[in-house]
Amino acid sequence: MIVKTFGSAIRGVDAITITIEVNVSQQGNRFYMVGLPDSAVKESERRIESAISHLGFRMPRTRTVVNMAPAAIRKAGAAYDLPIAIGILGASGKIPADAFGRYLLMGELSLDGSVLPVRGALSMAIQAQQEGFKGLVLPAVNALEAAMVRPLEVYGVSHLSEVMQFFSQPGSLKPVPAVPPERSCVTFDLDFSDVKGQHNIKRALEIAAAGGHNAILIGPPGAGKTMLAQRLPTILPPLTLQEALETTKIHSVAGKLPQHASLVAKRPFRSPHHTISDTALVGGGSQPQPGEISLAHHGVLFLDELPEFKRQVLEVMRQPLEERRVTISRARSAIDFPAGFMLLASMNPCPCGYFNHPEKACSCSPGMVQKYLNRVSGPLLDRIDLHVEVTPVAFSDLTGHREEEKSAFIRDRVIAAREVQAARYAGIAGIYCNAQVNSQQLREYCTLPDNCHQLLKNAIQQLKLSARAYDRILKVSRTIADLAGSDSIGTAHMAEAIQYRSLDREGWR
Repeated sequence: MIVKTFGSAIRGVDAITITIEVNVSQQGNRFYMVGLPDSAVKESERRIESAISHLGFRMPRTRTVVNMAPAAIRKAGAAYDLPIAIGILGASGKIPADAFGRYLLMGELSLDGSVLPVRGALSMAIQAQQEGFKGLVLPAVNALEAAMVRPLEVYGVSHLSEVMQFFSQPGSLKPVPAVPPERSCVTFDLDFSDVKGQHNIKRALEIAAAGGHNAILIGPPGAGKTMLAQRLPTILPPLTLQEALETTKIHSVAGKLPQHASLVAKRPFRSPHHTISDTALVGGGSQPQPGEISLAHHGVLFLDELPEFKRQVLEVMRQPLEERRVTISRARSAIDFPAGFMLLASMNPCPCGYFNHPEKACSCSPGMVQKYLNRVSGPLLDRIDLHVEVTPVAFSDLTGHREEEKSAFIRDRVIAAREVQAARYAGIAGIYCNAQVNSQQLREYCTLPDNCHQLLKNAIQQLKLSARAYDRILKVSRTIADLAGSDSIGTAHMAEAIQYRSLDREGWR
């Protein structure tokens, strides 16, 4: 008897439906598994045999063939245990098999029949809904995540016996209700009001948050670079539903989603150590997984002490920063991972940290300073919109009683600016903020009056800026105008945007 069940394979952040055919015949007594399974899938025979025997049944002692189609796609991991086990039980006549075709099943089995968590539940649910499946059966800890996809019915199970009962007695399980989190009411432990002084740096980070721009903070040790960077998420606008779904898919595939979570409610803030490898940063591996730049999708990637990172690691970010995605290529396939992140970096101006310090003398020679700065390539710095010089905090600011502005008030201005941008780019798919527009769209939405055009021309000629820097200045000036509530870009907006190109000035590099 031939029975078909259905599972999913994850490729990148999307799912592909896998048809699992089980044929139990009377000729022979061996177990065969075909369809390009890896070692973990082949080992499922022993796990399934133990789980079935724990329920009081026995594996068929006749010829059993399990085929996983399409055969051109490699099947990896233990998440196929559940659909294979149900297929074997159906082909053996232990449970009715007429309802299998309407459901997609995934789950790893323990030896006692418990159903263990899987990765990529949200991607599986989206694919199942698109292909017209009635429901999805998967581990209970993944159920809330998948239940966000409606009208798909999602059933969370903890044991193989529950799945058998579900197909034997329809109605024995109830679909898991979707409980979307309140994305607009997330709370933070940190706040910008904790930072004394540094108002110009707060202004720069407000601009970065409003337009989704990349930024780098350059200053001496103890000036507050890391402290300010850690508080950037507190002024970012809440995730839209579409952004939350995209972010959750990536974290689910990577196994980073907390148990019993439905959606990622906060924008990601990833801060990898400078010893990270290029594969861990951009993704990859023998079974490609998303890296830190993808885990920071719709959020912030913070690289503290930027020159301490290996140059090779930093250079692999150049293409993802432009294309907002990363392609992992292998001999047989290529996989795309989203990488629409804000890059926030910090660095000292020299090895000792006191180059250009207003009070302390730098102990580094000019050659040492230049060598230190050259650890970060010019092409990478060219892709960073805002270069912000961080000066030491004055003693009067540290000891003063002035009440600093709270993150909530800054966030309100950022949200207002983002709403303007959302209306502006409403008809363009995948564009949420100014930093994401391409050169063609930039000419349409960032037209300049004559006085601004002349100001920008002078800056380009004097600073010898690249064409990419020209685009970056236009985007930043458009964001500054949005924060000011202006429909057009003015000279004040343009001048402020130009002064955020400090590393392009002679004397820094």
